[in-house]
Amino acid sequence: MQVETRLATVSDAQFIALLGRVTFAETFGHLFRDPEDLKEYFNRTFSVAKIEKSISQSTNKFWITFVDKLPVAYAKLKLDSPSDFIKQAKVCQLQKIYVLRDFLSLKIGYQLQTLLLEEATAGGFEKIWLSVLVENERAVSFYKKNNFVEVGKHDFQIGKEHFNFLAMARDL
Repeated sequence: MQVETRLATVSDAQFIALLGRVTFAETFGHLFRDPEDLKEYFNRTFSVAKIEKSISQSTNKFWITFVDKLPVAYAKLKLDSPSDFIKQAKVCQLQKIYVLRDFLSLKIGYQLQTLLLEEATAGGFEKIWLSVLVENERAVSFYKKNNFVEVGKHDFQIGKEHFNFLAMARDL
């Protein structure tokens, strides 16, 4: 099995858009009572045009992972991303680590996180933060094992659904 992770380019936007939709549905789809809310969120958040624009911004870094040439995961780091929960000036955000369910056992999420942390450290950032759904126990546990601590709570609404999130952070 050949695993390749690299920085993503605009030409990877269609892979990332599709990975975003599939992995989000795998993880959170069951939480939506109205399928139209989920579809609307996908169209707004994971359109190819939006991902292309996001990749093109200098404050964003994306990585994509392929297993035997199949796109299976991606990650996004947002540079210079302050949080209400953090006082330091040099703060960045781990915005996404999404891995297709069938490939979770390969520890690709950990590899992507390592790349994000190395990039953030090299950029001179003091702290990195993220938001994670409270009910996503697998992710919360993963981040705790990797030295992230809870720094706050916030909510987020998608369509008719309200979600509770933990803000977590760690020093770099």
